[in-house]
Amino acid sequence: MKRINQYKKLFGVEGDIDLQTLKTSYRNLVKEWHPDKHTADDTKKEEAEEMSRQITDGYAFLQSIAPETIAKGLDEYTNTIENAFIDDLQHKSLLLEITFTDGATYEYFGVNKNLFSKLVNADKMQRFARRNIFNSFTYRKSKRTVEAE
Repeated sequence: MKRINQYKKLFGVEGDIDLQTLKTSYRNLVKEWHPDKHTADDTKKEEAEEMSRQITDGYAFLQSIAPETIAKGLDEYTNTIENAFIDDLQHKSLLLEITFTDGATYEYFGVNKNLFSKLVNADKMQRFARRNIFNSFTYRKSKRTVEAE
């Protein structure tokens, strides 16, 4: 959640993320912080390079959790959570990463350690996740590995 709020603040986004507004904000920030604009001062150029990286990372991240992006991938997500099983789990801070047997990997934001422990210790992990995690937390597709044949 901290990461989401940090990037929203950087882009001046409040509430839900609108892709068109995000894109406009991204372009304005890139123009402002482009390293080539700060060639005279080495310190300012280094700061601009760092800001450019943050802006690019933030844009990709916010784009991946925007309602429009989620809606576009909803059929695939629904198919994964209904037909694939949990293959691997990683939990760090408030981020839960779940890799499914179909090769898809999703990140869930705001999952605390207590809920993660309940998931790991559940008799039926898949059912617990369906009821308590899959549709309860902000998520994004983080990567996809080669599908098993």
